[in-house]
Formats: sequence, C-alpha cells, structure tokens
Amino acid sequence: MRLFQEELAVLNVGLGSFADEIVQAGGKAAQITWAPPAGGDPAVGKALARLVNDKDIEAANQKAFAAYLGADPTLVGIALAREAIVGMNERRILHSGPPIAWEQMCGPMQGAIIGAVIFEGWAKDHAAAQRVAAGGEIAFAPCHHHGAVGPMAGIISPSMPVWVVRDPATGRQTFSNLNEGLGKVLRFGANGPEVIERLTWMATSLYRVLQMALAESDGIQIKPLIAQALNMGDEVHNRNAAASMMLLRRLVQQMLASRASRDDIASAIAFIAGNDHFFLNISMAACKLMLDAARNIPGSSMVTAMARNGVMFGIQVSGTGDRWFSSPAPVVNGLYFPGYSIADAAPDLGDSAITETAGLGGFAMAAAPAIVNFVGGTPADAIANTRAMSHITLGKNGGLLLPAMNFSGTPAGIDIRKVVDTGILPVINTGIAHREAGLGQIGAGITRAPLECFSQGVTALASMLPGR
Repeated sequence: MRLFQEELAVLNVGLGSFADEIVQAGGKAAQITWAPPAGGDPAVGKALARLVNDKDIEAANQKAFAAYLGADPTLVGIALAREAIVGMNERRILHSGPPIAWEQMCGPMQGAIIGAVIFEGWAKDHAAAQRVAAGGEIAFAPCHHHGAVGPMAGIISPSMPVWVVRDPATGRQTFSNLNEGLGKVLRFGANGPEVIERLTWMATSLYRVLQMALAESDGIQIKPLIAQALNMGDEVHNRNAAASMMLLRRLVQQMLASRASRDDIASAIAFIAGNDHFFLNISMAACKLMLDAARNIPGSSMVTAMARNGVMFGIQVSGTGDRWFSSPAPVVNGLYFPGYSIADAAPDLGDSAITETAGLGGFAMAAAPAIVNFVGGTPADAIANTRAMSHITLGKNGGLLLPAMNFSGTPAGIDIRKVVDTGILPVINTGIAHREAGLGQIGAGITRAPLECFSQGVTALASMLPGR
C-alpha cells in the first residue's frame, strides 16, 4: 500500500500517450524512446539474439577493430589506373557502390561512363560512346572490388591517374581518382568538351607534376593530416578546406624541389588551391585502407564498407567477406540550390560513405560546426549526431580527436548487431546529384543508411557461425 501513497514517477516505454495520461493525472513520467529490434522482424530478431554476447564474435570484433586502428595509410605516389590497379589494362571501368549493370545505372553514372569512354578514345561522340557502353564491350565493376574508391559516380578508367595509398607495415594498397573540383564534372555525370579537356590535363600535366613531387619524399602520412584537419573544422567528407590546404603546403615544397616546369607547377598549384575538396579522394583511399585491414575476420560483425551507386545502398561486413547486403538507396531530403528540389534529385550516390564507415564525415560532425550551413541543421545537431554514433560502434579512434567532444576520439567500427538492436542508423553527410546526367550537384544534406542492409548482414553472419 505504501506504493500508492508515494509520488508516482514512471518510466514509459512504448506509446507516448501512456505517459501523457500519467502527467495529466498529476504524476511524473519520462518517455523512453524504444522500438523492437530489427524493426520488429521476428526472424532477424532471432538471428540477432544468436550474435549477442557471443565470446567468439566479441574476440573477432576486437581483432578487427585493432587492425583498423593499427593501419597507417601513407600517400606514396600517383600512377595511371592501368599500371596500378589489377585488371585495368583492358576495357574496364570502375564505378561506385555495389555491382550494377549498365541498364540499371542512374543518369549521373551513365553520363560519367559516356564521358570516360570519350576520354579514353573508345568513341568519338556521345551517341557512339553510349552504344559502346551498352553493347557489352566494357567490363563494369565496383571500385571496392579493385581496392579503390571514388566519389559520386566513382568512375575510374584505365588512363586516369589514381592516388596510391599504402600501409608500410603490410604493403596493402588502396587507390582513388583525383578530385576535379565543383561545377560540371565527370563524377556528377557531366561529359561535355570542358570536362574531357580537364580530365586530359589532369592525366598529363597535373599527373606529371604530382608524380615528380611525390617522388621527392618517402610518402605523406594521412592520419596526422586528418587529425589536424578535425581540429581545424573539417569532418573530411563534405568539408576538406583545412586538409586540402595542409596537403597543398606539403606538395608545394616537393613540387619546387622536383624537375617539373615552373608553368606546370603554377597551373597545378592554382588548380589545387581553388578546390577545397581536393583532399577528399585521398581521405577516402586512406579510410578504405584502414577498413580493408579489418576485412575477412571470421565472426566479426564490423562494417568494412558502405557505398551507393544511385540505385542501391550496400554494405560489406568483415565476417562475411566481399558479399554485399543491399537495399534501395534513399533520396536525400537536404538543402537544395535555388531552382531545385527533391523531385530533381538522384538517389544517394558514391563511395564517399567510406569516410563515415571509418569514423569520419557524419560520425565526426562535432568537429565541423560550419558543415551544418552546407548539409542542414545546427551545431548542436552536429554534436548530437556524433554522440548517437557511439551507440552503434565498437569503440573510438584515439588518434582522431574531436575538440567539441572534450577531445574524445571519433566513434568508429560500425557494429551491425548494434544498428539492428537499437534502430540507430549510421548518419552520412552527402552531396546531391541531379537525376539527369551532366547537370551536376544540386544540393547537399544528411541521410541515413537503410536498416535492411544491416538486417541482411545480421542474418547472414548468424547463419555462418558453427552450430547455428
């Protein structure tokens, strides 16, 4: 009876109206946000239950996370794709996201491939390039299948220069193409004469300058640059202003020490200085290198890739190898440039979510309060997004610190179990491409990875464990 004589204070789980009734009756109630695991899917819930508190999975995750932390991505050079990437010495084009056939590709990706075909000299005009692309003469493959990553359409063709990022301890290498800047660019599907001219300059003059400059050093460690950029307001996905300038400062010294002509050096410096996103592609290759170190560890539920191709959103998990778990890519409801709306947008696109997978981008939004002017929200929202990601990750990266979070490390090591259990979806900062080829970027925003990908991963991993 004493219970009924005391002040009523309730923690309400479920329908909020129950708490409202208690408050109206004079009691106190706190609403607990909760939803059934796996969105209420009983089969996925049972698979999840098999993976929770499993000592073998916990040990595998510790091993995967330690491998991720231990990788040392170092920019060691630049090379043409056909010389650096296995399988690129033929008519092969790499693209972002999970595997997809030409017929299913979105407009920006098809437009970018048409531009690459013309750039390679495999066709002379758009109509001929489209026939070549659709006629089975080209092999298409995800960048991730060849140790590479590319933003937006992610197109890499044999004659394009790629950054070479290596872990000195293991010799593992990853690659990414060079960032073209903003405006009408190939990665958004543009393929006009100015795009081809820029790509040609990048594959000749800029390539020579960067190749000779990087030959002047033993490599540039990327993690210290990222760490410093986080302290200077970047999240190293949609904001790379500080990182790009720090990289340029290193490169200028090496350019001037090289045998490159002063005119070519001047052109290269002007191009890089005018492109705040220049560092993005290097950041992506570095993140892939760190995550590739955590691949193929039996039993691990750590995510090693998140990528989108403008049609499907896919993830890969350490314990399930190179298998993709995919669901339809979301259309981003973000901030649109004047004259555009969500009706004009292509579904989410690009390999750049590799930054979030590694604990950067949306996971490090707390480091970049200015990013909210570009993707929407407030500085408080940015901090809240970073804090929420700590509930679905294996730990924190003590080498990548966030000043606004009392210098705690970025949350990293997405755990598919925690995503499915909590319903908290990985947050991603992203650009928005027009659904038609060649119209370019029309906005930016914040999106979330689909729950279905993680549910598929949980089911697959549970089925692979011995005795399950």
